Amino acid sequence: MIVTQASINALFVAFKVVFQKAQTGTPTDWQKIATVVPSSTRSNTYAWLGQFPAFREWVGDRVLKDMAAHGYTIDNKKYESSIVVSRTDIEDDQVGVYSPLIEEMGRASTAHPNELVFALLKAGRTTKCYDGQYFFDTDHPVYPNSDATGDAVSVSNFQDGEGPAWYLLDVSRAIKPIIFQKRQDYDLKAMTRVDDESVFMRDEYRYGVDARVNAGFGFWQFAYCSKAPLTVENYEAARAAMMDFKSDGGRPLGVLPGMLLVPPVLEGKARSLLVKDANGGNPWAGTAEPLVSTWLS
Repeated sequence: MIVTQASINALFVAFKVVFQKAQTGTPTDWQKIATVVPSSTRSNTYAWLGQFPAFREWVGDRVLKDMAAHGYTIDNKKYESSIVVSRTDIEDDQVGVYSPLIEEMGRASTAHPNELVFALLKAGRTTKCYDGQYFFDTDHPVYPNSDATGDAVSVSNFQDGEGPAWYLLDVSRAIKPIIFQKRQDYDLKAMTRVDDESVFMRDEYRYGVDARVNAGFGFWQFAYCSKAPLTVENYEAARAAMMDFKSDGGRPLGVLPGMLLVPPVLEGKARSLLVKDANGGNPWAGTAEPLVSTWLS
């Protein structure tokens, strides 16, 4: 290939097609447990976490309540993936060997939120959420008054044990258990101008993807983690615990766990637990969708 600025530009267009095809064709699961929140600054502060809207009969004036504000902040982080293509490979028509790399970059850009979201959920036993407790903890404070005053009681969304962790989630709400914060989306860029430093000094063309994103926790009330064996009894106990969660002030939250998230080692147990048997004797069949994630291994 004769290397001109026009041919280099055409090559970038071809790379972009490969990148975008892989990007859109890669399946993901993170959207099932995370809510996308756009960001326009360095970080977002979620002061409203912990405030569950409630209705009362309107008699007289509206009742304006001062709610406890939480200083839970998610900072956007920068991520990148880059490769170098030499001018000689372009001249010798060897650019085909780079197409799989560009394709993999497209796949990785779609899979990266999976990695962030499921890694955060997995770290929920040692990572704090908006109330200052670990996301999965045995002593989340719940107050008798809606303004977070009074003597709090401790509420648990974690059951300890020796086995691999499994998770019961309510993903039916506007805010799911995990927040995926997006400041800058994943996009393919290039340094291919003749006056670019790498082109002039090393005869190299650079292609890279970058993004500014991060993951954080939403409401702990919408998630339950157990390391006990995945049995009918433990599943029933986890469901009952979640459905009994209340907001500050004692109002039932109406939590309805509809997803059972497990690592591959528990896939068989999850499907046996939730799939209707031949005789129709499984009372828990269909109560939750089983989701298996390799990111929890």
